[in-house]
Amino acid sequence: MLRPLIFKLVLTCIVLGVLLGSSLAQARRLATAHLLATITVAELPSPGARVYGLIHQGGPFAHEKDGMVFGNRERLLPANKRGYYREYTVATPNSRDRGARRIVCGGQARAPDNCYYTGDHYASFRKIVP
Repeated sequence: MLRPLIFKLVLTCIVLGVLLGSSLAQARRLATAHLLATITVAELPSPGARVYGLIHQGGPFAHEKDGMVFGNRERLLPANKRGYYREYTVATPNSRDRGARRIVCGGQARAPDNCYYTGDHYASFRKIVP
């Protein structure tokens, strides 16, 4: 019920941005920056809920790259200076590598300001809420 409304709002923002001279990418960033969908910790895949807990405990993490800086090159998350965001792997069943699922958190390592879940390797994000 809410998703079609959000989709129409995002589409309208993109069209308006293009009509007002913004590039499609800029318009998309503007449209999605304040409309990130949410996901509760309970709705995360079970490995994601475990990783979320480990982030707040400071680890230990299963992958060497966990805790590395996430550059936000896609610009789908709110803009912040380099080094603000860090990424963590959420195990993907039957995957031979790290898979596509991640949690990206901004702020201090054990007390992040916000965390976001992506199940599609940074193509979209959902803000994690309690």
